[in-house]
Amino acid sequence: MMRTTAEYKSLSRLLFLAAGLFVAIWFAWQVLSVLLLVFFAIVIAIVLNAPVTWLQQRKFSRSAASLIVFLGLLFVFGLVGWMIIPKIVSQVKVLLNNLPDYIDKLTNYINGWLGDMGISTFKKEAVPAAPTQNQVMPVLGAVGKFSMELFQNILTVVFFFCLVAYMLFNPAPLLELYLACFPEDKKEKAATAFSNASTMTIGWMASNIIAGTLRATLVWIFLYFMDIPGVWVFAAITFFAELIPKIGFYLMALPPVLVAFSISPAKGLWVCGFLIALDELIGDFIIPRIRAKTMKIHPVSTLVMLLISMAAFGVMGAFISTPLTAFVKAFYEAFFQKKHDEKETAGYIDKMLFRK
Repeated sequence: MMRTTAEYKSLSRLLFLAAGLFVAIWFAWQVLSVLLLVFFAIVIAIVLNAPVTWLQQRKFSRSAASLIVFLGLLFVFGLVGWMIIPKIVSQVKVLLNNLPDYIDKLTNYINGWLGDMGISTFKKEAVPAAPTQNQVMPVLGAVGKFSMELFQNILTVVFFFCLVAYMLFNPAPLLELYLACFPEDKKEKAATAFSNASTMTIGWMASNIIAGTLRATLVWIFLYFMDIPGVWVFAAITFFAELIPKIGFYLMALPPVLVAFSISPAKGLWVCGFLIALDELIGDFIIPRIRAKTMKIHPVSTLVMLLISMAAFGVMGAFISTPLTAFVKAFYEAFFQKKHDEKETAGYIDKMLFRK
């Protein structure tokens, strides 16, 4: 059967569309890290936009308000770095120097416990001999590679702050481009979705700062009086661990617990118990109250999105999982969620829960 010209044209369009879609997916995968960085810059710009608009409402121009907020942020970072970073660096050196002793003590404790239970114990590895000349060149190559990666990371940080600054100082063209992606009858919903996502993102960052500061302060006080080395290091890690829901704090808790166990099992148990109690107190009582008014996101949703983001994007995905959840929720509610009777829905929920 002979194909018509129209069929050939349709087939060629389909092939070109498939090829274009394949190239677009391939390109997006290649620049995935850049896209994630841009999204995180958008999140930070949204957070900083809150104090900027607050200043605008008090008769400041957009440029002046943005400059005040941006310079204030850099000043806070610089002040915190000047006060805390030297202490963290010095304590990191102490922890690294004492790491072999910590490992030996932990190994001895574990061997003692296993020996009491009749289980075979761990054997210490032989100390490697001094590096030969043939081993020096790979080390030098690794140092050179590390230097290049460090330089690239510095450039990435500079690029990130420049990106945030441009978004903050002049967001109108970017928002106009965003609205241009939607048809006229959908632009109001798009604006509503972005506004709601911004509100949830600001609430997420505010809760992180409040809860992270509270956790870090309590961890510092407790570990200091327990005489655990590296209190500044562990307190700083605790503050930033709040960015990763639930899992972040438990990842942070592992190093101080191991160091405490290497000093004495009793201290290890005290530190472990304190960190678990602290997480339950703040994670189950304080953070939900802080986020309830702004985010209204169920913890299961954030944890599922955390696992999906980490599986898809790695470590960076863990940091963007909660704001990404906020955007997904806001766009779903604006474009797809239908209005429903709350009493009727509550009846359905009771029916499912109590198997009526």
